[in-house]
Amino acid sequence: MNRNLWLLAICQGLLLTNNVTFIAINGLVGLSIAPRGWMATLPVMSYVIGGALSTGLVARTQQRLGRRGSFQTGLAVALVSALLCCYAAATKNFWLLCFATVVAGYYNANAGLYRFAAAELAAPAWREKAVSVVMAGGLIGAVAGPNLATATRQVFAVPFAGAYIALAAVALLSMAVMHFIEFPAAPTRTGPAGGRPLGEIMRQPVFIVAAVAGALGYGVMNLLMAATPIAMQICSLPFSDAALVLEWHVIGMFAPGFFTGHLIRRFGALPVMGVGLVLNLGCIAIALSGVELHHFVVALCLLGVGWNFLFTGSTTLSLTTYTAEERDRAQGALNFCVFATLAVTSFASGVLVTTQGWRLLNLGSLVPVVLTGAALLWLARRRAVRPAAESAG
Repeated sequence: MNRNLWLLAICQGLLLTNNVTFIAINGLVGLSIAPRGWMATLPVMSYVIGGALSTGLVARTQQRLGRRGSFQTGLAVALVSALLCCYAAATKNFWLLCFATVVAGYYNANAGLYRFAAAELAAPAWREKAVSVVMAGGLIGAVAGPNLATATRQVFAVPFAGAYIALAAVALLSMAVMHFIEFPAAPTRTGPAGGRPLGEIMRQPVFIVAAVAGALGYGVMNLLMAATPIAMQICSLPFSDAALVLEWHVIGMFAPGFFTGHLIRRFGALPVMGVGLVLNLGCIAIALSGVELHHFVVALCLLGVGWNFLFTGSTTLSLTTYTAEERDRAQGALNFCVFATLAVTSFASGVLVTTQGWRLLNLGSLVPVVLTGAALLWLARRRAVRPAAESAG
């Protein structure tokens, strides 16, 4: 560990402060000003659509400006978009709110590369732990996000307008921290193509599984998390309870970061990701068993830990699939898979929870869980067959 990694972990925490606050309030703000109830999570979906649309632009700015310059650009976008969200909420302009969250998606896509930058700040033998510890910085967001939303909810006459102003201040703080991080120089290109074509990189079995597990693992988490505040409101639970559930959910997402890297180094990425799937199944089982506060708390906490194991494992897997000069394209493709899946699940969560209910939403989440499990088993079988074939030869 070094100073740069700790500072990057703080930036990760401030990113999650932004994301958790957005999740906590955007659906409720949307529900209050949307033309139709099923449109409530469109501002949440717009955030991830903006991220998906920005992945190519982010890859280019990473190449042109380097890590710190590109990350600072993303934070400037976060500042402007938070102020625009505040204005949209104050004027009850639903479509402006959706546009503002699309713009904010650029920051989310840009900051989604923090975990890859962490691997570059550590020696190769410690990349797994570097990724894991920087992701553990999200604990800051676990505590700050829900409490920020609760504390600023009624600061102004317009509900949650104060939360958007607070997020602008969070962006400024993150810019100040980012200024002191020293990133390694960008890799020099050894050829005109800058490595293999993206299609060749993406056809690797390990890349395919890393992309599928990362995207679907994140998608299941987002499907249930985005719907939780609305589901709890439908169940007549107060917003303070929803904030508590989100706090424990995000603690579950990032507290394991202090030891997930060690588990991956000891047991391998695939077994750890398999445990993540089992935890997702436990989340669904508890969510189906009742709608009291303790059901939401335990289910969402298990969901968070399961996501950590899956996402950290998939990130670690992906590090072996590209060279330094191929990183921007490969990481951009991985992020696009994640954000495209998040866009679908963000929209589906609002539609399903308001039209079909919390129970059917959870049953539907079994589909991506099963698909992820199939992908992990496929790769594990390939790895088992190859040594056997080599031994026979």
